[in-house]
Amino acid sequence: MATDLFLGTQGWAYKSWVGALYPAGTKSGDYLAEYAQHFRAIEIDSTFYGTPRPHSVEQWRDATPAHFRFTAKFPQIITHEKMLKDAEQETEQFLSTISLLGDKLGPLLLQFPYTFTPDQRETLARYLAALPTQFRYAVEVRQRGWLNDTFFALLKQHRVAYALSDYGSMPRRAPVTTDFAYIRLLGNRKDITDEQFDRVRLNRDADLDRWSDLIADLNEKGVIVWGFVNNHYQGHSPATVRALMERIAQ
Repeated sequence: MATDLFLGTQGWAYKSWVGALYPAGTKSGDYLAEYAQHFRAIEIDSTFYGTPRPHSVEQWRDATPAHFRFTAKFPQIITHEKMLKDAEQETEQFLSTISLLGDKLGPLLLQFPYTFTPDQRETLARYLAALPTQFRYAVEVRQRGWLNDTFFALLKQHRVAYALSDYGSMPRRAPVTTDFAYIRLLGNRKDITDEQFDRVRLNRDADLDRWSDLIADLNEKGVIVWGFVNNHYQGHSPATVRALMERIAQ
């Protein structure tokens, strides 16, 4: 696996992974340490619901080996509730806390709702300009109207990645706006409605072929790739990550 390729799942705190990924009897407090024995990166999903306690972040850092990397979502109060307006305090608190991961911190994701529309471009521009430059960022939008030269130029200006996802009708290829790419395989929650994430339940082989080809192509061009899979994509995201790895290795 290339040293500039970071693949993993979205979250790790799933009871149904015990016996499927984690050994039988694994306690919840040991999930992350066990996860880090299998993959080298993870997207922290829980930060979307609020800035974590500093002690929790320090525990995550200390439970993982030196080569392990975390990415994290900005809290929804910033991206969904305030939609970047008057969110300076929440932003400072989040960045200060998540920085406790130290060298293990990868990009931070600004995931916006469908209601964050292209006419809010100036709001996004002001927010990105004010962000501390010691962190790296990715932006996920969910309306195709965003995708034009002006938007991509804004991301390039601030060295921010455009986050590719399998969301709705959003395209799976777009200009590379910085030295890394951020990819998210989300799936549809209507396809898997329970919380039993212990096995693959949906066949997405053709889809995985296309995504792995894209990841390999980007990597060969010298672009660092961060890619994360949700359980709803196939039913058991660790298996999906492994399937991607196998394809890319070939």
